[in-house]
Order: sequence, then C-alpha cells, then structure tokens
Amino acid sequence: MGKKNNPIGIFDSGVGGLTVAHALHTLLPDERIIYYGDTAHLPYGDKSRETIIRYSLGITDFLLQENCKVILIACNTASSNALDEVRDFVGDRARVLNVIDPVVENVCFEQGNVRNIGLIGTKATIGSGSYEKRIQELSKGMATQPQVNSLATPLLVPMIEEGFVFDDISNAIIRAYLSRREMNGIDTLILGCTHYPIIRNQISRFFNFDVNVLDTSQIVALAVKKFLSDHELLSRESHGENQFYVSDHTPYFEVIANMFFNEKIRLEKRHIWK
Repeated sequence: MGKKNNPIGIFDSGVGGLTVAHALHTLLPDERIIYYGDTAHLPYGDKSRETIIRYSLGITDFLLQENCKVILIACNTASSNALDEVRDFVGDRARVLNVIDPVVENVCFEQGNVRNIGLIGTKATIGSGSYEKRIQELSKGMATQPQVNSLATPLLVPMIEEGFVFDDISNAIIRAYLSRREMNGIDTLILGCTHYPIIRNQISRFFNFDVNVLDTSQIVALAVKKFLSDHELLSRESHGENQFYVSDHTPYFEVIANMFFNEKIRLEKRHIWK
C-alpha cells in the first residue's frame, strides 16, 4: 500500500514539464506530484549528451530520495538522450517513464491514416533521431509507412521561458520556423518538447487549423494513468500537496505554474548539484 501512496516524480529543464504535470493532475487529482525544473541549466537542447545524462541522473537521485514510485522524464531532450542511463541508475527502486513512447504509439495506432508527420523539437532531440526510429519500428506492418519531417526549433524554449507567448514576437518566431520546407504538406504535427503545448494554439492557428497538432501533454498523462492502473500503483486518495522545486528561481516559472494549477503554489529553490 505504501508504494501506491508514494508521489510521482516529474522533471524537465524548466517550465515545459508543467504542461504534463497539469494534465496529470487534472486526470489523477489524488496523485501527489513532485516536480523539479532544472532552470539553472536551461536549455538542455544545446547541451552534449554526456551533460544531459549527468543532469538527468542528478535529478533522478533527488526524486528517489523523495520516495517517488514513478519518475517521469518530462523532457524530450532527456528522454531521447538519457533514458537508458536513468533506467539503469534507478533499477527496481521506481518505474521510469518517458514522453516519447506514448506519443509515438498514439501516432502509429490511434491517429488513423497519418501520412506526413511533422516533428519539431530541440537540437538534441531532433539530432538523436529517437522519434523517427520509434515510428519506423512501430509502423513496419502498416500498409503505408508515415513520412517523418523533422525540424529543430531551438529558439522556442528560451522564448517561452522568457514569457514571449501570445504576442507578435512569438508569432514571428513560430512563423519563421513553420514556414520552412520541412513543414510543407504535413497532416500531423508532433510537439517534440514539453514546452511547446504552451503555444499549441498559436501553432494551430499558423496552419489555419488544417494540421492535427497533437496534444502531447494529454497523450502522456493518459499513458501514465494506464501504466499506474496496469501495475496497481494508482493512489485512491490524496496524500499531501504537490511540491515544486527549481534549481534556480525564475519569476516566469512561478507565473506559469500558478496559471496551470489555478492556485498559488509554493515554489522552492533546491540546489542538488555537488
């Protein structure tokens, strides 16, 4: 019973993972969440794989000390570059989930006749080829294999972290990226960074709502719920408040967190680096 009542640990490089945390909180209000945003090292997308692994393992160790039953890597860059290392480090102490597999499975098995997939993400995520590899693996038996068109969009994360959303600056940056030839003719768009659902409506508007811009945070939250249910790890009653930690305080992080959770949250700076 103790394991069921333990919290879910979620980590990201900054505010992006809050999109997943909010979707999960809405879907499973009895689950306690411990969130860690590594704002001191943001963004992860331009870091080396070795550095991304080191940061991910440091946060994972912190979440294990908090007795998390599940650790969700709510960062596409870390999911695509450090998943195996995090799983090896955790062993049987907790379950490790990522944000790539649920989205790929949704695209391949639940979206119907998907032919041309657009994928945007950080340089590290796009460079890893993780989405393309998984889509190829899962779509092998399909009559028509979907085409994946990938584009690194490195300015979007710092833009969002600095609060440039729903304005002329963000619209100009979105337009500059999505006007590129890689995005021509796509019917589905994967937001390959958990920051991007914050600007999902702006992206949909750019495409005149003709492209299926996937609600990736909701897809991941539903996958986590299924996992917890399948493994008898669902909490049946609330056990304390959600906790939010950052490695460095940024005013916009608190603004976004309060907006998502519709309540004043207590943001705590926690330096975990040795």
